[in-house]
Amino acid sequence: MNAAMQELLNWVIDQTKKAGAPESKVSVSKRRFVDIRYREKRPDTVKEAMTQNLNLEVFMNGRYCSQSTPDLRKSTLEKFIKEVVENASILDQDPYRTLPDPKYFTGITDIGLDQKDTQHGNYSAQDRHNVARSIEEMSLSKGGEKVISVEATCYDSQSEEYVKTSNGFEGSVEETYYSKGASVTMQDEGDRRPNSGYWVSSRIREDLPDSEEVGNLAAVRTMNLLGSKKISTETLPVILENRGAGRLLNGFIQALAGWNIQQKRSFLADMKNKQVGSKVFTLIDDPHIVRGLGSRKYDGDGITAVRREIVKEGLLLEFFIDWYYSRKLECEPTTSWPSNLILPPGNRSVEAIMKGLGRGILITDYLGGNSNSTTGDFSVGIIGQLFDKGRIVHPVSEMNIADNHLKFWNKLIEVANDPWNYSSYRLPSMVFKDVVVAGV
Repeated sequence: MNAAMQELLNWVIDQTKKAGAPESKVSVSKRRFVDIRYREKRPDTVKEAMTQNLNLEVFMNGRYCSQSTPDLRKSTLEKFIKEVVENASILDQDPYRTLPDPKYFTGITDIGLDQKDTQHGNYSAQDRHNVARSIEEMSLSKGGEKVISVEATCYDSQSEEYVKTSNGFEGSVEETYYSKGASVTMQDEGDRRPNSGYWVSSRIREDLPDSEEVGNLAAVRTMNLLGSKKISTETLPVILENRGAGRLLNGFIQALAGWNIQQKRSFLADMKNKQVGSKVFTLIDDPHIVRGLGSRKYDGDGITAVRREIVKEGLLLEFFIDWYYSRKLECEPTTSWPSNLILPPGNRSVEAIMKGLGRGILITDYLGGNSNSTTGDFSVGIIGQLFDKGRIVHPVSEMNIADNHLKFWNKLIEVANDPWNYSSYRLPSMVFKDVVVAGV
């Protein structure tokens, strides 16, 4: 942490104590981003902004208040601090609102997570425009006369955050983030206009695939939807493509959150150390992956980040419980939310797996849907490819999957060897047996 920021945080903590709040937490964040979008072979959006924010949390014998300001001048912060403390003093008491026990701040890793691209400063405006332009040009070229529209995007940001608490925690993070991709709409039979695309993200720019490859895949994924048909309701194997598998997994993850457990809105609340999926179902929360999009040394409470097995061979081992809800639930805190979520990959490719499944559906996208964290029931619209013995028969759409998470994850029979590394959900493609796929 640089000296100027260290001095500011120390000053805010000191002023907050003088104003009457014995415990406090202050964080300062700064961010700059550039967002460029191309449409019809010219820039459609060019946006650049810088933001800064100071957030102050005060704890006063069970009374708690959190407020933010973009103004970091001490002359205005003095008034701001007094207002936050005054606001806290008139709120109802909540005995669970405290700073975490300092023992949870120890053991922070000293390994480098490589979250900041040292070459970010050399990324010019022309470079960014070239990325968006190249993606759009390739999508248009690959899609040909079928293309109605392409929106190509190039986004990047650089951010930093500094945190200090009155009971001994200090932390700082500097990160870069890059994202690029395209949304493509094409003309199909009649008035149908399928839309799909392809996007990738990373901390380090050199980890992203070539822009022409991104544009090509955006067009191909949309072309693969042309001629989609609805099939009759059928029970068959399905494969969730890696890049979108987190869409269904999210419903399961929500039920692991401390707030849902405490508020009795989790179908997993009483399932710890019980079987919640098949032997293939293993989930690991790993915060220490170098260049990982979710990597961190500590979580939002300042609690030291550690690798955790959440589910092991179908057995539920851990929940995501922050400090506040750990006190309400009278248990140890783990972490507020997953960092990098991993399902260990298998040994075979999707193509090899498809050959042995007979008739099934490769799910490549989703439409709408909902998941009930209380009951575990979920329903989601799907888009994909009907296959038979490894051969694509035709695209499918207007189909739906409705199931219950406690049943669904027991149907997981294999995972492929293709983890999606452009997300904090590093999931491979997943194979499920005996799934009812219904026409809608």
